Amino acid sequence: MKIAGFTFIRNAIKNDYAIVEAITSILPICDEFVVAVGKSEDDTLALIQSIPSNKIRIIETVWDDSQREGGRTFALETDKAYSAISPDTDWAFYIQGDECVHEMDLPIIKQSMEQYVQDDAVEGLLFHYRHFYGSYNHVAVSRRWYRREIRVVKYHPDVHSYKDAQGFRKAGKKIQVKLIPAHIFHYGWVKPPQGLNNKVRNFTQFYHDDAWLAANVPQDYQFDYGNAERLTLFEGTHPQVMQARVSQQNWPFHVDPKELRKCMSLRRKVLQQIEDWTGRRIGEYKNYRIIS
Repeated sequence: MKIAGFTFIRNAIKNDYAIVEAITSILPICDEFVVAVGKSEDDTLALIQSIPSNKIRIIETVWDDSQREGGRTFALETDKAYSAISPDTDWAFYIQGDECVHEMDLPIIKQSMEQYVQDDAVEGLLFHYRHFYGSYNHVAVSRRWYRREIRVVKYHPDVHSYKDAQGFRKAGKKIQVKLIPAHIFHYGWVKPPQGLNNKVRNFTQFYHDDAWLAANVPQDYQFDYGNAERLTLFEGTHPQVMQARVSQQNWPFHVDPKELRKCMSLRRKVLQQIEDWTGRRIGEYKNYRIIS
C-alpha cells in the first residue's frame, strides 16, 4: 500500500502558516510528499527545502491571481500538487498549511487505509474537525464551522479539488467516504489580533474583487472575533509538532460568551439548540456521501 501526501503553499512566512508542522504531522505514514510551492514574496521555497526528509518532492508553481471567485485559486494549486503524485499511489493524503494531525491518530488513519484499500465502494476517508480560534485553548463549535471534511482519497486521475479546495469530487460527483475516528486540527484562526487583520485581508482577496475589498476590508479594518459565535475550552493535547507554537503564544485572548451569542440570529440560535439536543445539523453542507 502506497501513501502520498500533498499540499500547496505560498508566502508561508509572510502569512505565518504552520506549513512545516502540517507536512511533518502526516509525513511518518507517507511514502512520498508533493508540495506545490507558489512563487512567493518571502523564503517559503527555502523553508520547505529545509525539511529534512527525502520523501518530499517540490514542484514550483505560479498562482493565477486573476481567479478571484470563490477561492478557485486554492483548488487549482491543490490539483497541481495532486497531479504530480506518483501514479502507483493507493491513497492520497491532503493537508492544508494551517492544519495538523495528532500523532495519536496516525495509527487509526493507516489502519483505516489498510481496511478499505481493496474496497472499491470506499473512495475516501472523512475526518472530524477541531477549529481552534483566537488561542490554542479555544475551539469554535457553532454551525458556522464545518464538522467534517475529506482529507484522504483513493488516487484516481478523475479526482479533483472542489470549489475553494475544502474537499474533493471524482468526475464531478460526490465521493463515497467512510467517517473515521480521527481529527484534523485547524489552526488558521489562531493568531494575534493584528495577524487576523492581515489574514482576513489576504484571504478575502481570493474571493472578491478590489471594490468589495475596499468597502469591506479597508486598511483600518479591525477583526472583532464575532464570527466565532460559540467557543469551548480545549482540554486535550495538541500534536507534538505544534508544541513550540503553542508554548510561544504571547497575546491575551478574552471573549465574553454572551457577547458572542448576540452575533447569532434567532434562526441560528434555534438550529444550534436543535443540534445540541439531537446531534443532527439541519441543512448541513456535505460535499461527500457517507457509506455505512
